[in-house]
Amino acid sequence: MDPGELRAAVAAVGEWLRDESVEKPERAVVAAAVRATARTLAGDAPGGSVEVRVPPFVAVQCIEGPRHTRGTPPNVVETDARTWLLLATGLLAFDAALEAGVLTASGSRAGEVARWLPIAQI
Repeated sequence: MDPGELRAAVAAVGEWLRDESVEKPERAVVAAAVRATARTLAGDAPGGSVEVRVPPFVAVQCIEGPRHTRGTPPNVVETDARTWLLLATGLLAFDAALEAGVLTASGSRAGEVARWLPIAQI
């Protein structure tokens, strides 16, 4: 992922992330930010032992270790787009998202994603 594209994608949703009362950006803008941050994570932490899912926009595999190829992966992190972007920008901590129930992390290695956050600053 090009760093300039990542910064631009995250900047486009920054106001909405800082203030939920601001009108939500268009779907394509949110999708671009979600995909840019998730793909950056996959590039920064290459591997296939954890799958990060942000439906309906993206699913990436990351973190070194055994690669998952079929069926339900043993290590999954899943959340909605806004929560993912809050995590990706450091506006929300991984553990706080888990405690609030807005993030699911299953499997012994799923929590390792937290080590790679935040991905971008706004």
